[in-house]
Amino acid sequence: MQPVNNSLKNTHLKDTISLSIPLVMTQIGHIITGMVDNIFLGKLGKTEQAAGILSNNLFVILLVFSIGMSYVLTPAVTDAHVNQNEKEKASLFKNSLFINMVVAVLLFIILFFSSPLLAYMQQPEDVVVLAIPFFDVLIFSIIPVALFFVCKQYTEGLSNTKAAMYISVIGNILNIILNYLLIYGYCGLPELGYMGSCWATFIARVFMGIGFLIFVFKHNSVNSFAKYYQEAKINAQHFWPLFKDGLASALQFTFEVAAFAIAGLLAGVFGKEQIDAHGIALSMAAFTYMFASGIGSATTIRVGNYYAKHDLTNLKLAIKTSYKLVIVTMGFMALVFICFNTVLPIVFSNDAEIILIASKLLLFAALFQLFDGTQVVAIGALRGLEDYKYPTYIAFIGYWIIALPLCYVFGFMMNYKVYGVWLALSIGLGFVAIALSIRIRNLIRLKSISSQNTKKKKKTNQIPLIIH
Repeated sequence: MQPVNNSLKNTHLKDTISLSIPLVMTQIGHIITGMVDNIFLGKLGKTEQAAGILSNNLFVILLVFSIGMSYVLTPAVTDAHVNQNEKEKASLFKNSLFINMVVAVLLFIILFFSSPLLAYMQQPEDVVVLAIPFFDVLIFSIIPVALFFVCKQYTEGLSNTKAAMYISVIGNILNIILNYLLIYGYCGLPELGYMGSCWATFIARVFMGIGFLIFVFKHNSVNSFAKYYQEAKINAQHFWPLFKDGLASALQFTFEVAAFAIAGLLAGVFGKEQIDAHGIALSMAAFTYMFASGIGSATTIRVGNYYAKHDLTNLKLAIKTSYKLVIVTMGFMALVFICFNTVLPIVFSNDAEIILIASKLLLFAALFQLFDGTQVVAIGALRGLEDYKYPTYIAFIGYWIIALPLCYVFGFMMNYKVYGVWLALSIGLGFVAIALSIRIRNLIRLKSISSQNTKKKKKTNQIPLIIH
């Protein structure tokens, strides 16, 4: 039996890797947009770079709320796909599209009136002056991003992970080209300076959102639902679960990202060099996080499939395989940060003080790589198990009850400044990773007990009636 068991484990590893690679590429493509903007702005000056980072810190809080709303679509579509229910897939897509577009519009309205808040965040005045117009353009991209992610989560529910990858890669190439052309005014385009970066991002995201929607309806690999789309209705059966679970998922994402965004604002209190160093180190940590996030998304798909089939044995193996894969991956990333911490920041800045601070922050990034990896895989597994409420509670406690108060204690009271902020974030991530892993273990134990009880009932019902 042992060789069979090893063969099964190897199959799980191969399936997880093959499913993860396009997802990782898509996630990297998403984060590269911000990294490219950061690099271009850094070449213009540290004030421009700080303005872009400050704008993104505020924008990303509501952006990830919008993205989180869409994540519940994947396991729901997976279940419908396993059961070959095309009408349900059409209804799920239409309801999710409606929910996410309404949410994106509401968030845009909130963001539209939020730019004056930048002036009250105790940031350097010259940075705020540049950040406000940058932010006012950036917020328009929240609607196409929401559209992109609805399509992405739908296709991933069909186990099609390559479509989002291709569109993301093309979108990021477009963003790089437009950054270069619009900042410096080449090929007859206006020279917009640092504002060219936010316009480039907006245009690239519009392409990605609309392009993906056209693909979903036109390409034969994913459009089997399309003929039922017109007759599908916005209905309570699909609307409320997608909205309720989406809200929990969105809050979970927001608690984490908002904590890091607030940490960025705290870093800004210590000066623009600290803002830039924080932004540079965080963008590199976010880059490596995308590898874990891709594995986490693959975990959602695989766990969702086995959960829909009530196959607990393979479900457990899928989760264990993802844990092992992410530990190896993020362990390697930690070693890269440790070995090259003084070299990597040079890509983003020429300022000696910024490079020095960022190089030290990368050592903290190395510290929390394993925590970051395990927590995102745990979230992916719980999403596949359609468990959203408890991860939201855990995220709130880890980031808002533990990490943010410690940011103040270490950063201000103990005067460790931005280093104290990152130490606090590491502790919060550690708590979340451990708590989510415990939740998975307990949830699977409960489902195993439930499955065993169901089997016992079936056996009892099969006992023949003996008439004396």
